[in-house]
Amino acid sequence: MPRKTDGMLFELQPRPTTGEDGKPLLYARPSAPYKRTMKDVETYCKFKGLNSGLVEMAFDTFIDVCSEWLADGYRVETPLGVFAPKIRLEGDFTDPSKVKGKDVKFAGIELTPSKRFVKSVRYKQKGFRKKETTVGNAQMHDAAFMNEALRRAMFAGFTTIQIFMVKSGLKYHSAQRFLDRLCVGEQPTLRRQKIGGTIHYFPLTK
Repeated sequence: MPRKTDGMLFELQPRPTTGEDGKPLLYARPSAPYKRTMKDVETYCKFKGLNSGLVEMAFDTFIDVCSEWLADGYRVETPLGVFAPKIRLEGDFTDPSKVKGKDVKFAGIELTPSKRFVKSVRYKQKGFRKKETTVGNAQMHDAAFMNEALRRAMFAGFTTIQIFMVKSGLKYHSAQRFLDRLCVGEQPTLRRQKIGGTIHYFPLTK
């Protein structure tokens, strides 16, 4: 059967909880190889014979007016959905009379997509394609694999996070956490040293 070549690319990641077989339960998340930008919108406009300058002007106008309304605490309803400001109260309070304006901070913007927008995305869906890679960081549960990956990463007598990423297949922060854990504890096996702005990991001699 030919491999599917269209649809949303997704990857599998492990959850903190485990299934009946003792392995981590999985969840799926989108895994597009790159992000789309306004350059892509310009290309689309040219293909459709539209004025890309007007589209950019519309975005600029939207940001200008919408940001002012959100800064005043308004919810803003648009064809994309409803934008709303988020705020948070800093500190622990039980007495409302002690809360001042300076205790409240802006915490970002949330978007509740419109039914029209969601319906449009769903209508254009072409199915899903599984990314053919290791499931998340599942390899971290395989001690033999990780030991071999570390051995191969030490080909120069040391390793770095970037080198270990290549050998283990881990993402940056997971690779860093794995190496850092080997530098602490009662019996550390690595020591870390910053050289020229890059952290190097050296094996400890017994």
